[in-house]
Amino acid sequence: MRALLCLLSLVSAPLYAAGFQIATFEIDVTIPLGHPCMGGGIAPAQKILEPLHAKGFALFGGEKPFVVLTFDWCEIRGSAYDDWRNALAGTAGTDPERVMITSSHVHDAPVMDPEAEFLLHDAQKSGAWKSLPAPDPKDRIQLASVCWPDFNRLCVQRAQAALSQAMTHKRTITHFGTGKAKVKGVASNRRYVSPDGKVHYNRMSRTVDPLIQAADEGLIDPWLRTLSFWNGDEPVCALHSYAVHPMSYYGTGDISIDFVGLARELLQKEMPAVFQMYASGCSGNVTAGKFNRGDAASRAELTQKMHDAMAEALSTTQKQPITSLGFRLAKIALGARNTLGHTENELRYRLTHEARPFGRAEPAMGLAWYERVKAGHQVDLPLIDFGPAQLLLLPAEAYVEFQLYAEGLRPDSFVMVMGYGECGPGYIPVERAWQERDTNLHDWAWVPPGSEEVMKKPIREVMKKP
Repeated sequence: MRALLCLLSLVSAPLYAAGFQIATFEIDVTIPLGHPCMGGGIAPAQKILEPLHAKGFALFGGEKPFVVLTFDWCEIRGSAYDDWRNALAGTAGTDPERVMITSSHVHDAPVMDPEAEFLLHDAQKSGAWKSLPAPDPKDRIQLASVCWPDFNRLCVQRAQAALSQAMTHKRTITHFGTGKAKVKGVASNRRYVSPDGKVHYNRMSRTVDPLIQAADEGLIDPWLRTLSFWNGDEPVCALHSYAVHPMSYYGTGDISIDFVGLARELLQKEMPAVFQMYASGCSGNVTAGKFNRGDAASRAELTQKMHDAMAEALSTTQKQPITSLGFRLAKIALGARNTLGHTENELRYRLTHEARPFGRAEPAMGLAWYERVKAGHQVDLPLIDFGPAQLLLLPAEAYVEFQLYAEGLRPDSFVMVMGYGECGPGYIPVERAWQERDTNLHDWAWVPPGSEEVMKKPIREVMKKP
């Protein structure tokens, strides 16, 4: 990679800005064996293939510091999300709104939702679920669980300590860099049109059906983007982002960072002096399904493609002096879903009348979001503005249309959109998905129809040129 580093050094500015610093930090957030994965929807942790990490940076030199932390977790919701932002804001000396927390959304990893876990615990005290008829007899003796809140609290403390230590040896940064590379043969939309003209939404993370494989990629964002930070001609930190569900295969209890994390770590080994991070873009409706057979060979192929795109984005990076760190914030008043099968009363009924463990865990997550909305909660939409570049964080499993919309508002700028911020809302679809009866919205979706414009209005607000 020496040649790559030499190439990265070709574009530099004669005058360096002063006063900007970065502190990078990393912690191990590997869940203990037995911990639920994907909110209890798949097998719990049984074996560790790769450790899970949270990798972050804090930026100093603006009005107040910024913190960006990316997780090899599935999701962070509710009070867990609040706890992370409040704790790191206190450590960095900034506001919680300036702390961006995002998860890669790998599935063999945890969903941290303490309120859902507390709801489950209370509902299961009676033991009524044990007497319910179940397709599998073992379901009658299994308690449902979403997460272990105590482990989340432990990880928060680890992160505070790591950030505090990192702040004692901040590094000067003089430039930020922007680069992108087109990713080929990785992403495809869940939505596709078959030769008979019918619309389908069943292209999942793994596809072996030749007809589904043959269908067009559909609507995706083909570009992997890399935002990097430099001290003169020396790269210090690189944040990569791409919009795709990051799963090749999952569900066996083998804990993994999957192909996006493996690509990041491969590049980290090749460029040990550059702190490598990865954030998934808005990909609630984008998977690797067209190109993924769901086996080890597919994982290796997808890993290499992502690695190559990350390396290319770095090698084509253009640097500019950092002159300012701007910040804009909007609020998103996402509601709670109230459609047939997903009303609050129906979710409460399922919580106590489902024999299957996940049949109780999934509505518990929906109810946790209901309670948050009823309390008046609104989702933060934060943006860091570098002038010619913007870093935007959107919540939950927003569909890729929202990422493309944000980018289209500033076609003259480098816009990096991270998804999977506060994940309580679940899927956030566009209206077309409701109208076409997107089958993925049968579960894991807790916002109502009409949420598209609720999302787009605050996106327009923060994307305006100052």
